[in-house]
Amino acid sequence: MRKIIYTRELKARLGGQPSFTIADAGRLFPKASRAYVALLLHNLCKRGDIFRISRGVYSFHDDTTAAGFAYSPFYYGLQNALSIHGLWEQETNPVILTPRHVRTGRRVFCGANYIVRRIGRPLFFGYEMVQYSGFWVPVSDVEKTLIDMVYFRQPVSDELLVEFRRKIDKKKLGACLEKCPVRLAEKVRALLA
Repeated sequence: MRKIIYTRELKARLGGQPSFTIADAGRLFPKASRAYVALLLHNLCKRGDIFRISRGVYSFHDDTTAAGFAYSPFYYGLQNALSIHGLWEQETNPVILTPRHVRTGRRVFCGANYIVRRIGRPLFFGYEMVQYSGFWVPVSDVEKTLIDMVYFRQPVSDELLVEFRRKIDKKKLGACLEKCPVRLAEKVRALLA
């Protein structure tokens, strides 16, 4: 009986959020032990009521857009940001950029791939909150997306370069490049020249 009450309470309080942790669930049930909360979440995962994103992080949503919240602070960037901003028409896997020390590479959430990349703290800026896939998510703005493409040595096609030139705010790009290392800023300026 207690399990059903806890499950309803968990869904009512945390169901609207993209993700939650064991600690978040534990705060809802202060009388329950951490081991019991972990077992409850494990059983809910087995039943398919919730989905495990990473160790200790869960979601009621089976959308890969929720996966980024397991790596906070983060933002969606690179090709994923190009798709969100309408600069690229290809469908891409979510690309999560985080300054946290996490294992990078391809991961799987609910049968769909997503990619985690690490970015240094000094370059962790230039993102905005965008409503995407039912959530408000941080996405790199157009200027920072170009900088990240150069930083991660991603290919920038001629058509994409035309789109960047059309959408970029030069004043905003200049402010962003002042925060970047000199060599990176030079490479971005040379690409746009």
